[in-house]
Amino acid sequence: MPAFRRRKGSLPRLVPELDDVTLGRVRRRVETCWSRGSLDTAVMALMADVINEAGQDWDRKAHRLGVLASAAGRSLPGIWRQHSPKDHGALLLHAWSDLIQARRQDSSVDLDATRETCRLAADLLPDDPTPWTLHLATLRVERRPSTELAAIWREIKARDPWNREAHLQALGYLSPQECGSSALVLDLLDGVRALMPPDAPAVGLELTSLVRSHQRAVADGGMTALGAGEIWRRPDAARALDQAAHYWPGPGFLRHAAALADLNLLAYALVKAGRTTEAGIALRATGGVATVWPWTMDGDPLERFTHFHGRYASGAADGGSAGRGTSWGR
Repeated sequence: MPAFRRRKGSLPRLVPELDDVTLGRVRRRVETCWSRGSLDTAVMALMADVINEAGQDWDRKAHRLGVLASAAGRSLPGIWRQHSPKDHGALLLHAWSDLIQARRQDSSVDLDATRETCRLAADLLPDDPTPWTLHLATLRVERRPSTELAAIWREIKARDPWNREAHLQALGYLSPQECGSSALVLDLLDGVRALMPPDAPAVGLELTSLVRSHQRAVADGGMTALGAGEIWRRPDAARALDQAAHYWPGPGFLRHAAALADLNLLAYALVKAGRTTEAGIALRATGGVATVWPWTMDGDPLERFTHFHGRYASGAADGGSAGRGTSWGR
C-alpha cells in the first residue's frame, strides 16, 4: 500500500508532508517535542522508522528528511544524534538541520563539520545518494568552486540518476545569482532533457528554471517586469508547458514523493502563461494541497493558491487557453 493518498473535496491547505500521511503524523509529534524543547525516545524511534521505511526510495527519503528537519528546529536533531551517534537517519537529519541554519543570516554553522557528518552517513549506507546531495548543498551555501561540485555530482548520479533534491540543488548552484551563469543552467537542462524519463522525480527541473526566471524578471521591476510574461511564449517554455500539462495531472502519472509540489509548480506556471483551463486541471490534481513556493512570490501562498483554485479548479475557467496541443512529438 503506498505511503500517500489523495483526499478529494478538501479545503485548500498547506501541509509540508504533502500527501505522505505517515510523515504527517510523525511531523506533528516532532513539532510537539520542539515546542517543549525535549525529545523522548518514542519520538526518536518514530523518526527512525519513518526514514528507514522509505527504503531505497531515495526521493521519498529526502522528502521525509527535509520535512522533519524543518519541523525539528535546531536542538532536536542534535539530541537524537547524541543519543544514536551511529544511526544513519540521525546523522542525515543533523546535517539537513545544519543546512537550514546555515542559510540564515549571521549563521555560525561549521559546514566542514556538516560535510564530515555526510561522510559518516555515506560510510554507513554507501548506496544512499542523500549524504552526497547534502554535501552538494553545503558547497552551494558557501559558493565553493565548481571543481568541487563535479566529483560530488558524479557520486550522486552513480547512485540515483534522477534524484529530485540533487537536481534542484545543482540548478541553484549553477544559476547566475549564485555560482554559475545562464549558459551553465542551459548546459544542465540540455544534458538531462533528452535522457530523463517523463515521470522521473526530477522532471520539474526545466519548469523550475523557467518559473525562477519569470519571478526574477518580475522582481527586477520596470520594463523587465512588464515583459516577464514573454518568457512563456518562448518555444522552449511552450514545449515544457505543453508536455507537463498533457501528462503530469494524469492519475498516477507522477509517483514521486513531491509530485504535489510539482503539480503546484505546473499550475502556477500555467496561470502565469494565461493557460487557465489547463491550470484548473493541474490545480484539481493537487487535491487542494498547496505549497509555499512558488505561490509565496505573489503574496500569502495559501491565499494565492486558494484564489486560483476557487477561480479555475471548478472546471469553469474564465476564457483561458485550453492548451497548445502536443507539438513536442510522441
